[in-house]
Amino acid sequence: MKISYKWLSNYVDGLENITVDDISALLTDCGLEVESVEEKESVKGGLRGLITGEVLTCIDHPDSDHLHLTTVDIGQGEPLNIVCGAPNVAAGQKVIVATIGTVLYDGDKSFVIKKSKIRGQDSFGMICAEDEMGLGTSHDGIMVLPADVKVGIPAADYFGVTSDYIIEIGLTPNRSDAISHTGVARDLAALLRIRRGVQATLKMPEVSKFKADMENPIEIEVRNTMLCPRYTGLVIKGVNVASSPQWLQEHLTAAGLKPINNIVDIANYVLMEIGQPLHAFDLSEIKGGKVVVRTAAEGEKFTTLDGIERVLSVEDLMICNASEPMCIAGVFGGLNSGIKDTTTDVFLESACFNATSIRRTARAHGLNTDASFRYERGSDPNITDYAIKRAALLIQEIAGGTVSEITDVYPAPVKPARIELSLEYLNALAGEKFTASQVSSVLEATGIKVFMQSAMNTFVAEVPTNKVDVTRPADVVEEFLRIYGYNNLTPKGTLHFAFQHSSAIRPEAVQCNIANYLAANGFYEILNNSLTREDISQKFYDSTVTVNVANPLSSELGVMRPSLLAGGLQSIAYNINRKQNDLKLFEFGRVYSRNNIVKNDAPVTARYKEDEHLSLLMTGAFASESWNGGSSKTGFYHIKKYADELFSALRLKETVYDISELADDNELAYGLQWSINKKQIIKIGKVRGEICKALDVKQDVFYADFNMSNVIKCLPQKPVQYKEISKFPAVRRDLALLLDKKITFAQVSASVKRNASSLLADEVILFDVYEGEHLPEGKKSYAIGFTLQDNEKTLTDAQVEKNVQRITDALARDCGAVLR
Repeated sequence: MKISYKWLSNYVDGLENITVDDISALLTDCGLEVESVEEKESVKGGLRGLITGEVLTCIDHPDSDHLHLTTVDIGQGEPLNIVCGAPNVAAGQKVIVATIGTVLYDGDKSFVIKKSKIRGQDSFGMICAEDEMGLGTSHDGIMVLPADVKVGIPAADYFGVTSDYIIEIGLTPNRSDAISHTGVARDLAALLRIRRGVQATLKMPEVSKFKADMENPIEIEVRNTMLCPRYTGLVIKGVNVASSPQWLQEHLTAAGLKPINNIVDIANYVLMEIGQPLHAFDLSEIKGGKVVVRTAAEGEKFTTLDGIERVLSVEDLMICNASEPMCIAGVFGGLNSGIKDTTTDVFLESACFNATSIRRTARAHGLNTDASFRYERGSDPNITDYAIKRAALLIQEIAGGTVSEITDVYPAPVKPARIELSLEYLNALAGEKFTASQVSSVLEATGIKVFMQSAMNTFVAEVPTNKVDVTRPADVVEEFLRIYGYNNLTPKGTLHFAFQHSSAIRPEAVQCNIANYLAANGFYEILNNSLTREDISQKFYDSTVTVNVANPLSSELGVMRPSLLAGGLQSIAYNINRKQNDLKLFEFGRVYSRNNIVKNDAPVTARYKEDEHLSLLMTGAFASESWNGGSSKTGFYHIKKYADELFSALRLKETVYDISELADDNELAYGLQWSINKKQIIKIGKVRGEICKALDVKQDVFYADFNMSNVIKCLPQKPVQYKEISKFPAVRRDLALLLDKKITFAQVSASVKRNASSLLADEVILFDVYEGEHLPEGKKSYAIGFTLQDNEKTLTDAQVEKNVQRITDALARDCGAVLR
């Protein structure tokens, strides 16, 4: 949200000695975080370094047919020698001079005026044309000022250049009371009064001069008071639609809005001033002399101001005339009902709409307007009449016209909330003792009235209806501390704490260790949106278990991601489009699924599931090009290497696990999976080509998916213990095995481990695979190696051969292996 410092100053007394930096610090400290402060000038550069001068002499340049040698008095001692190429320069003229060091702007480009030598003649400045100063577009010659202009006046003063500071506030959704200049001013006045002792007061615009000149010719009917608790309207006849005055245009531009015409601009001005959205209708478009607030019929069509025909639902609230819709309430106007250049009579609307309804409608139609932004956060129902009076007075002042009486449909007036709490409760929550007078003065400064009770030192806080988030005693305490200042709380003398060691597995520590390992191996961490595209979800995932968003912002964000793959592929496509083809990426994140077995009335935790996952993605070249070898493409065994190493580093090899080939996986064309207790822990493989194509990736991608929720459950609980290096020699044995092609190395390794008893000193390794000539059909050859070692004594040949024979027999029995 953009706040203009000049505009803000209209509503707060006592800012004379308060800098913009002070204001930024105060606002940030009270919860209105200032994200940036930018100086904005009516002329870029503020015309600094430019000064009025008089051309004393002007002669032709001896070595040029178009340049002139001039001397110019700028009221600062000796006249300046300036070489000028303008055809209209002459002695006796009053001009604008850019002195040495001045920065001039040409759009986004800038250049500095320096001492120069032009065709052999020294030049100590420049006589300026209007486009060179940013005051116009003409470059026909230098700007000549009236003869009575004094010499030596800064150009900024002569042209009345103004400066403002634009304060960008990152507003949180709960602060609808601060969604305007007066809302911010209210907090600022309170902060200055409480923290700085400045007698700052909030000055709200005066509306006491509002006077109706006629009856309201428009009847207003609200058919759904739940969605529209209050609707206020009046008519202004005989207005003159034209461009807004300069001050109004400058205010709107400072707030980030584009001026349109005086009527629409005044509505936007009041919106930015006090936070109440207004809408102006051309009175001639209100057929039947009636405004009807109703919900749309299912499938009803309506063309909005942007020319798009939209299909409405029964949840959309509409502002209609007697026969047809004119506006989507609180969101967007219609194509034909708005203010035109020919409009002479205006119907002005100021209403309060249900926040949930507006949010749902805006999301359903993909609209985000300044009005919906405010209504979605909760608007103040008790300000609609004040806002419409303010707008009517401004319209009369700027565009003329006569004003009707106000028609106000407000069947159930909303009263300020009354919250009772004790001083003891406030002090306990704040951690410090405050007096009743302190509490009263701070809360009153925020607009909350305080009524102290005699019994038990309690008080009642009457909260104005603009503070929609203050509903509980704790909220009142928060309001108090926000203005008093959390940093002003007195720290206690002693801070008691204790270090506790826990042997329990901490998932965040596991994640940190994995991230460090991957980063050390050249992987880059990515972070993607937890929402993904509807078309990808529907095409590649089971729709019965995916979690759809009820009111998505767009189809690009319509489904809670069932996997981390789509986001990862989008990151790969983004990088490839920027010529980064060789990638190693990883991401931690949650994936979402729906349990379609349980009934719809089951608890949410039973119907939906969230699992933590880790994804690895590799594509492009595995190794960079080098003088002693070309680059190699990433393949399946590259990603398997990292999956194996992580599996080992997590000590999952200490558990009983199974490795098998993937079958009919919706994401991977082929690959492997690791399982523990029949639960998938990891799957790796090559991503299906159709998924890559759908996400604009045109090269092979290899993917590993770790179900971290299952990984954490399977991690060994036994702590790592030191084991002394054996003093006795190890014996290496290799076996060449003839196997069926369907037998995997995981089966071979598991058989060796089961039958080597405690003598197996290391992992079983596979160092050669052969398939081809001289082997029977359907067979392959594995060459495996393993190491035997006894930590108590040196193994004899007989012991070694006995164990090798037991392993060989087991391989024949378990895997049908035959020694070659």
